[in-house]
Amino acid sequence: MRSRRIPGGSGLLYELYMRRLRQQLAETVHPRHVAMIIDGNRRWARQFGGTTEHGHRAGADKMREFLTWCDEAGIGVVTLYLLSTDNLTGRDEAELTALTRIIAELADELSRVPQWRVQHVGSRDGLPDELLAALDAAEARTADDRGLHINLAVGYGGRREIADAVRSIVHHHAERGGTLDELAEEVTPEKIAEHLYTGGQPDPDLVIRTSGEQRLSDFMLWQSAHSEFYFVEALGPDLREVDFLRALRDFARRQRRFGA
Repeated sequence: MRSRRIPGGSGLLYELYMRRLRQQLAETVHPRHVAMIIDGNRRWARQFGGTTEHGHRAGADKMREFLTWCDEAGIGVVTLYLLSTDNLTGRDEAELTALTRIIAELADELSRVPQWRVQHVGSRDGLPDELLAALDAAEARTADDRGLHINLAVGYGGRREIADAVRSIVHHHAERGGTLDELAEEVTPEKIAEHLYTGGQPDPDLVIRTSGEQRLSDFMLWQSAHSEFYFVEALGPDLREVDFLRALRDFARRQRRFGA
């Protein structure tokens, strides 16, 4: 579903509308896991005559806000799609260098919020050492925290994730000396889910994408099989809390049908 914009982002009418939304959501069921495709940073920068790096920094700032909204709403897991495997080959070197630096800074900052837990989900292949070091440090720093669980999808591709999961099953089976027939029996949807980057976590109940685009872009292909989708017209840095609350309201109103 697409969101509709309401005029303004401040003032009395806006505050009254926000209060009404919160009241409506007070007794509703919230998603356990929200996945966010942050899109439109470059278009946002062009609108204001800024650099691509300026747009990515604005997008990162908005994701900090977004995580706070999720935490306040009692959501347990949030996955942010920050850098895809396609981005690693499809972006120019200067933009990619700036983007990986911004992601490293974001990971470090998020890992210093009390009780937030940060986890890297994605392949390590092709990521610069500085970024990997920042992601590893953020994971280690927050390993014992039990608050909001934040997955940073960096170097992530849904098809690559599924292939890696199957490869992991095969390797574990080979280490035990099993037969091919036994392996064929072992490759089940449940077993594949265990070996995904997000193994052990609930699948996303709600996937949100900014910028009005309505596609998954190779994001959580396996996990989103039964997810609800919500498309926001706002470019990433322009996302407002009211947009997020409306996504939660829309989710609460839907009658979820798994497999139909």
